[in-house]
Amino acid sequence: MELLCIGTELLLGNIVNGNARWLAEELARLGIPHFRQTVVGDNRERLMEVVLEASRRCRVLICTGGLGPTPDDLTTETLAAAFNAPLEERSEVLADIKAKLSARGRPMAANNCKQALLPAGATVLSNPLGTAPGMIWSPLENFSLLTFPGVPAEMQAMWEQTAVPWLQQQGLTSGIFRSRLLRFWGIAESSLAEQVAPFLEQQNPTVAPYAGRGEVKLRITAWADNGEAADALIAPVEQQLRQIGGSNYFGADGDSLASVVLACLRERGETLAVAESCTSGGVGAALGAVPGASDVFLGGVIA
Repeated sequence: MELLCIGTELLLGNIVNGNARWLAEELARLGIPHFRQTVVGDNRERLMEVVLEASRRCRVLICTGGLGPTPDDLTTETLAAAFNAPLEERSEVLADIKAKLSARGRPMAANNCKQALLPAGATVLSNPLGTAPGMIWSPLENFSLLTFPGVPAEMQAMWEQTAVPWLQQQGLTSGIFRSRLLRFWGIAESSLAEQVAPFLEQQNPTVAPYAGRGEVKLRITAWADNGEAADALIAPVEQQLRQIGGSNYFGADGDSLASVVLACLRERGETLAVAESCTSGGVGAALGAVPGASDVFLGGVIA
């Protein structure tokens, strides 16, 4: 499984590639591993090259972007050309486009007609929110393409209604991913990585370090048939990593230094007030941002 996001605006940084993140999270939720994300601009030759390369590597390629009516929307025609397939006008798609434009009080422009063209043999992915349909197409044995518009709301609606059922029918959703995030402070990422080096080489669960603001994180990720089995894979690794981290370990998942400090104060029946200088109130702001902080955090003074 791979993701391909199409659009020169992504390469220029004009738009953050939120579609890739959303799809990655959805695939993880469904227990489907994917191993590559690619971004390519609105260029016919480069798009064709990337797609043909992917067809030799993966079983399913999920594409977003390039399905609009303008000349730089090249996805469908380029995919058809890559696999020498003719384009066919789908009357049901054309009728849907006309109906949607009419409902908005807009005339049918000539360039909208290109959105009704799909490769021979492709299955239409209906777009409930816009005029750009997607498709499911298997131009080669053991290789399928799923295309979606780049507009996030349209892509997400189509994903839930049509793509997820198809993935389930293909038997691609049997399994589940679980992750656990361990948090450490007072240690550099390189030092922690050196201490846990043997764990970074293992598979299922995998362990990966991440540097954050004022902390270092270790993410443990496991895949299994069900959540209970995945948790069972994670638990012994988590225990060992926490032991290695020692006093540098302070929490997991949604914990923060501030939330852990407040929890410790509650356990001890103590309260806290702060006086800050040259911090712009950063300590008090971090403590006060934790829900329920007011029962132990009395306030602060900035001087």
